[in-house]
Amino acid sequence: MRDMPPRDQPLWRRVLNVPLVRLALLGPVFFLLIGISNGFRIQFEARPELALASSIAMVLLGLLIYVVFVRLVEQRPVQELSTPGMGRELAAGLAIGAALCVLTVSILMLLGVYRVEGINALSVTLPALSMALSSAVLEELMWRGGLFRIVEDWLGSWIALAVSALVFGLSHYAPVDGALWGSFAITMEAGVLLAAAYLVTRRLWICMGLHFAWNFAQSGLFSGIVSGAFNQPGLIKPVVEGPALLTGGAFGLEASVLAVLACTLAGAIMLVAARRRGHIRSRGLQHSQPTG
Repeated sequence: MRDMPPRDQPLWRRVLNVPLVRLALLGPVFFLLIGISNGFRIQFEARPELALASSIAMVLLGLLIYVVFVRLVEQRPVQELSTPGMGRELAAGLAIGAALCVLTVSILMLLGVYRVEGINALSVTLPALSMALSSAVLEELMWRGGLFRIVEDWLGSWIALAVSALVFGLSHYAPVDGALWGSFAITMEAGVLLAAAYLVTRRLWICMGLHFAWNFAQSGLFSGIVSGAFNQPGLIKPVVEGPALLTGGAFGLEASVLAVLACTLAGAIMLVAARRRGHIRSRGLQHSQPTG
């Protein structure tokens, strides 16, 4: 049906093919899922195992909704969630996300800004695990699988990169000191990096792995604030003292200039790799099989 000439398609199909219509259908559903998932995590704050179980349930529901949307509304194979290479790409994303976070904190340690005071029990990492899992999967389905991909089909890769990165950064605005800088930082480091990661493989697994590892390492390992909103103790008991330009202040490590430089550079490297693979698209939908 998707390959039928537009003039031969029924009106309802032509309406569903309009990018803004698809965004209007998919976006609110995932905003709702993310809100419900966050609500469960807050409700079960005293029972982190229940919060984790609810996050797993919401992730599975989100994946199901996305697959149904692609199959029924867009009427095509869900190539961005294809399983060949899934394990390799998840592992690559996990390694990249963890490495970027560890690199940033290691530099702060060398500068004397971040000092280890002690170690907490492993169980305190459960809230961070729940947060990282739901944000990594649901946000990647919405922002890269939804917004970036649909805008790219419509206007090409570069405009999709700019639009999705900007909207992703604005969506992480938090009412804390340095909020505008924090949103800009996420636009550059995460919005660009995660879209570039998608472009490299044209699948979402590497994005999910990277997103999960960054969030979990930041909070679950280093006890950092995530996007000015999530502030829970992690495995390490730290003492953080220094200028907000380095520490990220009340917004967290994502607002550190070190994180912005490291992640934006990684995103630029991935964009070069994506271009060399021929994965940068001009305006209009182009069907292609992703390469590993």
